[in-house]
Amino acid sequence: MTGKRIVWVLGLCAISLAGWAQDTKKVYRPDFPGSFNVELGVNQAQSPPTNFKKGFWGSRTVNVYYQYPIRIRNSSFTFVPSAGMSFERFKLVNNYTLSPADSAGAYPLVSALNFHSGIKKSMIVTNYFEVPLEIKYYAKPNNPKRSFWIAAGVRGGVLLHSLTKIRYRENGQTKVDKDIQRHGINPFRYGVSLRMGVGGFSWYGYYNLSPYFKSGEGPRNANMTTWTVGISINSF
Repeated sequence: MTGKRIVWVLGLCAISLAGWAQDTKKVYRPDFPGSFNVELGVNQAQSPPTNFKKGFWGSRTVNVYYQYPIRIRNSSFTFVPSAGMSFERFKLVNNYTLSPADSAGAYPLVSALNFHSGIKKSMIVTNYFEVPLEIKYYAKPNNPKRSFWIAAGVRGGVLLHSLTKIRYRENGQTKVDKDIQRHGINPFRYGVSLRMGVGGFSWYGYYNLSPYFKSGEGPRNANMTTWTVGISINSF
């Protein structure tokens, strides 16, 4: 094969590969509407019942939401409906736990030593399906990826799963005891939110207006509410 023919063959191969690469890019990079938001936070308790002594880092939340921002005309404001999951836990550093229901149908806080010795950790775990709604203001609405913004909104959630978890040592082995039931935790919650940040990074805060325990079902005289602060990352 002459040198000229080799050049022609290589040129045709290069053109074919370039066309294939462009087609592949179009197939595997779809234009997906909306974005995902991941939030990491620490939980706080307001007016907790007696013996509800939580740890700071062990009481945390992970939220994963799908968002679909809708700009309000050509203004600096955007309406952002979302839906997703919230995974929340409280670590009780005094090794108390929610007991099975008593004769009155309530779930008092009792020492986990009533059930096991060698207690290492005691937690209350809840998972929610949630729908946050917020209004967001952009300082640079035409360039949201680089703009400072602030948002305020509301959030409602439905309890999907809850349990108490006790980790303890027995006969030289670490064991886990899980009690999967509602434990008097409110099956619904609602609250308000505030977030601010730049581009896809922000600080956020949630305050739940609804009580953590349903009236008459939680620990005695419990009127506890919760709030969470943390950081969030948006995928754009």
